[in-house]
Amino acid sequence: MSEHPAFSEINPPAIPAIREGRQLSLDGLRPSPPADYSNRIDHAFPEAFVDDLSRQEVFNKHLFRPNTYLHKWWARRCGSTFRTILKQFVPDADRSGYYAPGGLEGKTVLDPMMGGGTTLHEAIRLGANVIGADIDPIPIIQARASLSQAELADLRAAFNHFFADLRGRLGHYFETECPTCAGTTNIQYSLYGMRKKCACRDVVQIDQYILRQDGDRQISINPYSGQISDRPDSSIPAGEMPSVVTKADKQCPACGRKYDELLDVPFYARYAPIAIVAVCEKHGLFYRPPGERDLARIKQADAQRCRLDFGRPEDFAVSEGPKSGDLLRHNINSYLDVFSSRQLLYLHNAMQRLHDYVGIDKLNLGMLVSTSLEFNSMLCGYKGWYKRRPGAIRHTFALHAYSFQYTALENNPVNLRKSSGNLQLLFHDRIERGRKWAALPVERRIDETGKRELVKIPGESDDGVEVFSQAELAGGPHRFWLIQGDSQQLPVASQSIDLIVTDPPYYDSVQYGNLAAFFRVWLARLLPDAAEWSYDETRSAIAAKAADSNSNFMTALAGIFAECRRVLKPDAGRMVFTFHHWDASAWAELTIALKDAGFRLLNAYVVYSEHPISVHIRNLNSIKHDSILVLAAGGSDSPAPWPPLAGIDTANSETFCRQCGATLGWLLDSALSPPEIRAVWKNLIRGNSNDQ
Repeated sequence: MSEHPAFSEINPPAIPAIREGRQLSLDGLRPSPPADYSNRIDHAFPEAFVDDLSRQEVFNKHLFRPNTYLHKWWARRCGSTFRTILKQFVPDADRSGYYAPGGLEGKTVLDPMMGGGTTLHEAIRLGANVIGADIDPIPIIQARASLSQAELADLRAAFNHFFADLRGRLGHYFETECPTCAGTTNIQYSLYGMRKKCACRDVVQIDQYILRQDGDRQISINPYSGQISDRPDSSIPAGEMPSVVTKADKQCPACGRKYDELLDVPFYARYAPIAIVAVCEKHGLFYRPPGERDLARIKQADAQRCRLDFGRPEDFAVSEGPKSGDLLRHNINSYLDVFSSRQLLYLHNAMQRLHDYVGIDKLNLGMLVSTSLEFNSMLCGYKGWYKRRPGAIRHTFALHAYSFQYTALENNPVNLRKSSGNLQLLFHDRIERGRKWAALPVERRIDETGKRELVKIPGESDDGVEVFSQAELAGGPHRFWLIQGDSQQLPVASQSIDLIVTDPPYYDSVQYGNLAAFFRVWLARLLPDAAEWSYDETRSAIAAKAADSNSNFMTALAGIFAECRRVLKPDAGRMVFTFHHWDASAWAELTIALKDAGFRLLNAYVVYSEHPISVHIRNLNSIKHDSILVLAAGGSDSPAPWPPLAGIDTANSETFCRQCGATLGWLLDSALSPPEIRAVWKNLIRGNSNDQ
């Protein structure tokens, strides 16, 4: 037990003392329902049903909700979970089922930390009017681009014209010759190795010599000659040292010195081309070392680089941050440097061509170019040697961080063939498939045997009409109002919101605002008038790890929650959000923020939320569940009292989340001070240092 002087008064002597009126099973951590209630979620939630759906959705969220994935954003929650939450507020029993259309007509739903926009998309499908707010401009314009009504035929026509124009100007930079017939064809992508040096020579370092495995066929690069063949030469030339080494080769066998990165050279120039990958119409897929004409094309693009005008260089400066600091440590001080010259030519021409478009066409095209950057930078890697994924790209943020590749991949954004990360495939996946789904949303149903089927939801659509004031919002259903700014001060009338559903930032691991600068510097040029691109990042809800006093996370969240209480309708109004974290400090700061704002916890549920083999959390003791927290203003009817616990089990993700929810409810009802609340959480979650 903690030695905090108040702790003996906070905790009962043993858990059995709180058995009265409830079991101590996980279900027993919830308050018992009264006989009469209006909001079903106050007293019950179909956890098992949501668990089944979320376990399917976490593997491919972009396939389940394609219209919400126009642009990269991080830490999105399952749409099926948020749909189920919202369905608990449908007053008509006949329309409250998960697969029934609509039901929230006449309701206003707010998400003050909208991020990827999950709440907005799910609520507008159900007929609600929605308000989304975020301090970062990217969530705002993504929601505008994907929620605004548009004819797919018009978007396709605009894209075809845009793509043809870009290809006409850039296509010759991305051409190569077939090694069999010498015919000219489109490059699919080019592979580069990282240039390094020791005391005696320069080398090119790559992940491994195998470039592709298809069945029994294995394509490899020769470390001495650089030649590429499916019949590799294993002989070692007498007296020669390899010019291509792998990442396993840490030091030179001749001089004994470590291979060093060329930190005094611009990042894009630290790479040397080692392979061209393309498809010949006559002879199919081929890998070949770059020839003279390939090198001449790269040199021609390099010569254009210094003539490209992107505006003030300082606008591309990398600022210190939790993730961007990795760039600075590699002496990358400008976002321009992480792109090859051909990639910069692509961006420059895209910026110029977008001047010819207006409205929703321009917005979607600009967002498409921006999202393509995740697959078109020299931070992209190559993982094509996997038999299961031959030729695959490791995109820029595969690890939710900046990674510096040994084998870098330069994509061809204007390739006529659809392939990973080029404009043709991205338009199909992010816009065409998204818009078709938005016109007739599809859900998954899982029967008792585990069999899955697709269920169309006629009568719903994932789009609406944008308005720019609360008065306009009340003019009809399916309307959305987007607010870019600090949600601690919303231009929303007091006691006017029926429901707040959100997903707060992830405490000390809020890296996505910092990572998003990679896109923001380009979106500010692609779509300069679409948003306010400069904003005060210090107003974001971010914390230093393991804060023991008022952190920015708590200060910002407390302000947002206070504003939520102001705008929420009294009595029937509810705030529901998802949260998880191993760190006691995260729960303590959340508790204090909610307590300061005057909220009480009515109920807490737990659902599955994380893909357990996601690259960024694989092999970690990660939390795989979310707590769903249902709150009301302090003046609402009092729920049954929350039982205090003697400890929180950190060995099981689900149990941990349930017990944290119960502890939150107890502490919100208590009269404890912030230091006492921190002491309680620290005592209950003993020494847990796991991070997702």
